[in-house]
Parts: sequence; C-alpha cells; structure tokens
Amino acid sequence: MPLSLSGGALYGLYVLAFAAAAVACLWMVPRCRRIEHEETRRGLFWLLVTSGGWAAAHVGYLTMPTPTLQYVFYEVGLVVGLASVGPWLYFCSAYTGRSLHRSTTVRKAFVAVFLLIVAVKVTNPVHHWYFVAEVVETPFAYLQVRHRPLHWLVMGVAYALTAVGFFTLFELFVRVNTDTRPLFVLLALTGIPVVFDVAGAIFPWALDITYSSIGVAAFAVGVFSVYFDRFQYVRVAGEAADPIIVLDEDGEIRDYSARAVDLFPALSEGIDEPLGEVAPGLSAALDDEEPMFEAEIDGETRYFNVSSNPFTTGGAQTGQSIVLTDVTDREQYRRELEAKNEKLEQFASLVSHDLRNPLQVAKGRTELAIDSGDVDHLDAVVRAHERMEQLIEEILTLAREGASIDETERVEISRLAERSWSMIDADGADIVVTEDVECEIEADPERLQQLFENLFRNAIEHGGADVTVTVGCLDDGFYVEDDGPGIPADAREEVFEAGYTTASDGTGFGLAIASEIVEAHSWEIRAVDGTDGGARFEIVGASEIESEVVSAS
Repeated sequence: MPLSLSGGALYGLYVLAFAAAAVACLWMVPRCRRIEHEETRRGLFWLLVTSGGWAAAHVGYLTMPTPTLQYVFYEVGLVVGLASVGPWLYFCSAYTGRSLHRSTTVRKAFVAVFLLIVAVKVTNPVHHWYFVAEVVETPFAYLQVRHRPLHWLVMGVAYALTAVGFFTLFELFVRVNTDTRPLFVLLALTGIPVVFDVAGAIFPWALDITYSSIGVAAFAVGVFSVYFDRFQYVRVAGEAADPIIVLDEDGEIRDYSARAVDLFPALSEGIDEPLGEVAPGLSAALDDEEPMFEAEIDGETRYFNVSSNPFTTGGAQTGQSIVLTDVTDREQYRRELEAKNEKLEQFASLVSHDLRNPLQVAKGRTELAIDSGDVDHLDAVVRAHERMEQLIEEILTLAREGASIDETERVEISRLAERSWSMIDADGADIVVTEDVECEIEADPERLQQLFENLFRNAIEHGGADVTVTVGCLDDGFYVEDDGPGIPADAREEVFEAGYTTASDGTGFGLAIASEIVEAHSWEIRAVDGTDGGARFEIVGASEIESEVVSAS
C-alpha cells in the first residue's frame, strides 16, 4: 500500500534510527579492547552486543515483509532487550568498583528470573498475557503491538534495575568531583529514550516499542569517540580512595580527584598547567628515591607516600597517574622508632664514655690499695662509685622523662616551684616567685617537679651557692631565671644536649632531662638572657589558666 509523505517519512525515520543504533553499537564492540579494566571491558562488551542485537531486531520488526516475520523479530527484540539489563548492571558495578557483579547468588537469581520471563514471552502466542498484535495502516503499515499489564510489570522491574545502575554511576561522578559533565550528558542521553517508551503507550504517532538501544548507542559513541580518556580516568579515580592526579606525557595536569583538590586547592584551576607550578612540593618529591610528601592539614602534619604509574589508553602510555597514600601513622611510628634508636645509641655512648673515667679511677685506686695496703686510696674509690651512681641515675632519668605524657592535671606553678626548691640542696641560694598573675597549667606534677629541680640545680651549679633564682609566668607558659654568669649566645642550643657541661663536676644531663620533660608535654624550652644578665629558661606552649594576683618568695 502506498505510504503518505508524512507516514513514509516517519517510517524511514524509525528504520534509520534503529539501524544507526545497531551499527553504532556493533561497530564499537571491537573498541572495547582499549578498556584496561577487564571487568568493565567485559560488561560494556556484552552491553553493546545485546543493545546492538536489540536495535537490529527492531529494524527487522519494521522491515520484514510479513506480519509473522515481524512478530518473530519483535519477540527476539523483547528477549535480547531484557538480556541487556544484565550486562548493564555488570558494567555499572565493575566500573564503579563494586562487587555486585561477582556475586554468584545475584547471578543465579538474575538468570532464573530472566528465563522465567523469556518463557512467558516466547509462549505469548498461546496465552497473550504479554502483548497482542494486529496489522494497522497508520501512520504506516506495520504490526502494531499493544502491551498487556504483565509487560509493564516486567518493564517496571527492568527500569528499576537500570535506575540502580544509573545511580551508581552518578554517585561515582559526584564522588570523583572532577569535570564529569560530558559523561553526565552521555548518561542522560542513555536515559532519554525512556520518554519515548512512555510516549509509545500514550500517543498514536509513536510506536509502542522500547527505544533504549538508541540511548546505549549514543553513550557508546560518545565514550569511545570523544571522552574515552575521561571515561577511563573516572573509573581509576573512583577506585582509589587516595588523592590522585593524572599528568599527560609532557608532565601537565590532565585531571584530578576531589581528594587531590582538598590537598592542593590550586588544582581547581590547574588543568593543562605543569605540575611543578601548581604543586611544586609534590613535583620535587617525585624526584626522590623514596617519594614522601609532607603537608599541613587542619594544623596536623600528614605524610603521604607518592607513587607514579603509567596511564595508558588503548595499550599506549599517554601519561602517568600520581597517587598519594596517607601513611601518617606508619611514618610517625617510624620516626618515633628512629628517635628511640638514636636515643638508645646516645645512651650507650654516654654510658661507655662517661662511666669509663670513674670506673678506671675506682679500678686503679683499688689496685693501689691492695698493693700498698693504704686504705686512703679507697676514698677515691667511694667518690668514683658515687659519681657512677649519679651518672647511672641521671641516664635512667633521661630515658624515662622522654616518654610521652598520658595523664595531666591542673598544677599551680608557684606552689610546685616552692616544693621543688625544698627538695634540692640550695645552701645559701634564694628563690623568688614574682608578684605576677599566678598561673596554673595542665601537666604531669611529678615530671614538672623534676623539671624545676633540674633547672634549679643547674642555676646553683653554674651561678654559685649565693645565686638567686626567679620563677614567673608568661602569657603561654612560665620561666626560670638566675642572676649567675648566663649562657653564651653560641652555646644556647648545645646546653640541652646530653653530656654537655662547662662545670668540672657536672654530668651534662640536667638540662637534657629538662628538655625531655618539656618535649614530652609538647611544650618548647629556650635559653635566653636573664633580666640581670644571668641564664633564663622560658617554657612556652603550655596551656595556661589565669587566676588571682599573688606574691611569694
């Protein structure tokens, strides 16, 4: 029967649309080899095959010369179209890094439901539960299909499952938070044919068939022809929980993940810029033998292991992906272990060096006492033993005071300073607690007392028996100063090193112990000039709580 111009044009449009979709899907099948990720490649391969077969079946349904052949091709299209839901969900699960597609239970359930629905579809000529068909002449001559409620029930389930896949993809695009707008557009094109599916059931000018294969074709063409690199990158970035930056072969930034922007805000405007200009510290770290990047985040130092891997497209390297893995806990532990090992070596050196002299004295004087019978030599032996006992005690104290502080309480500086003063042999020395705002700090009382005792002993040891020691408060801590000779400017760092002393009978551990106690509290100690030219030690970074004005001495 001759077709009217409008009917012929509409018929040609339908055939052309589904034929183009079939050709596009099947033409893109070989290109799936370019996808590096095996499971994503497998899912998209079968999605293209089923969608291409689905569109081809629709072409047969529209062009076959007899209603019987049209009926057969429509049945084939129903079966192949339903089968495409499986590859779609497989592709979405694999691409977004989920494991749903690997579940044996899910696979078996899908196959069982699929076979049940196929059985209903292929037996439709017997029961007509799924659809009925009749030949019509408008808008052109074809086998018109009217779907029954069972069809819409199955389609509803299929659309719901398809929507799950859409959701996982959208969630991935949002999570990666890079320029995924092109992929959003392609994904939207995949879903637009659903509008025509609904229109086919309502309007007489639209065929009541499924148009989803056209959307899949548009998605495939867009991915493989225009945005393949972006498609590959989004999967890699979404799979990585760590910050990731992709560079091209010239070292310029091509893409990045949302976590990378959190670490390097300049990335948001850094596309096509050299990495060295946007993140110079990271660029420099890549040249290290064991790349490690250090960053301040919310006032905390974080450490990232930096790894660089080739980024390939279709088997050819087109750049590199830089992944930063947060290894802060491991790095902090390593540094603490190194510090402890260094301290153990320091202690071993101190023991072997500082104990050698008094030990040799004790040994030599003991031999003299034995050989000569003169017990006066034993006085030197006693002094040597006392010296060794003092050294051992202070080395053990040094090791103990460096341990971290677990529990603290409010401590009043003036009272603890006076109690500490009463614990040392002050002879004729004096202590003055300034008329200042009395302060309380959070500290370990016992170790803070040890800090004061060591600072007081240091003042008496270097300032003489009549030295005056002053204790006062600072805005963020406190200080201890004396009116002795002071500390030369070039020695103010060395005085805190274990074993350093200028006194003939000093051990060199007092200020080292003080420094360890301060560091264990996460404070800082510095040596400066005192008010009267003596030594002044300021302890800063302590948590201070102001109270009433008092005077003590």
